[in-house]
Amino acid sequence: MKTLLQLAAIAMVALFTETVNAQSTSAENSLLWEISGNGLQKPSYLYGTVHMICESDFKMTDKTRKAFGKTSKLALEVDMDDPSELAVMQQSAMGKEPLSKTLSAEDYQKLDVFLKEKLGQGVTVFENYSLTTIMSMVMLKSLACPPKVYELEFMKMAADKKMEIIGLEKITAQLEFLDKAYSSKEIIEQLQQYDADYFKALISDYNSEQIQKIYQMTIDPKFMDAEDKKWLLDIRNKNWAAKMPELMKRESIFFAVGAAHLEGNLGVIRLLKNAGYTVKPVMN
Repeated sequence: MKTLLQLAAIAMVALFTETVNAQSTSAENSLLWEISGNGLQKPSYLYGTVHMICESDFKMTDKTRKAFGKTSKLALEVDMDDPSELAVMQQSAMGKEPLSKTLSAEDYQKLDVFLKEKLGQGVTVFENYSLTTIMSMVMLKSLACPPKVYELEFMKMAADKKMEIIGLEKITAQLEFLDKAYSSKEIIEQLQQYDADYFKALISDYNSEQIQKIYQMTIDPKFMDAEDKKWLLDIRNKNWAAKMPELMKRESIFFAVGAAHLEGNLGVIRLLKNAGYTVKPVMN
């Protein structure tokens, strides 16, 4: 049950953190970046994850294992090992009210047609679930393979080293950002975007470490407009970048967050550089 809750929560995060006048800020492409300088005694590392990937496509590179081995603490978007966070995740899986009460008749019918086609069951079966939980199910179905989750793999590696795991934000904060970014109607409209072709393109870009392409794919207008980007990427990136210096001052941290958060003028890489750190890609 614990693993299922973790998968559902990670899938929910993936839903909405995936063109709005975007500009690339990095000439190089790498999923792994070293953070040094600005008074740090030891470097820390920033790694961009994809929250769900087919087991057959999963890769843990030697450079990533080497960097992880140099660190003493793992920082994820959310501490997936915290019982209180798991409890919130479990609660958030269910809607506060039945979908028939929260959705318009038109949206309820539209969702019913889509779920029958995609999952083989009508909306009444999912009546008491939240829309984010339903979309998590749709994404897992579209992936069409046994999933592998980078965050869970890093947690296993941390457990082997007896490393502490921390979260850069709370799941309640993520839920608030989602509510501010998207209406129920917008979520239902986006359901159809997460198909096999979406994952095929995403995984191809990810395994070739094309963080610029992942960023562009994430902020495509069919997934988010400027207001959505503000709540789901920009504000969260600023919050994280503000917390990272104090953590890195004390020890070497391995930060693992969604790859879409790395790039852009308000991406974590650029924000750390603006704060005076040297942030460079680890190529091998």
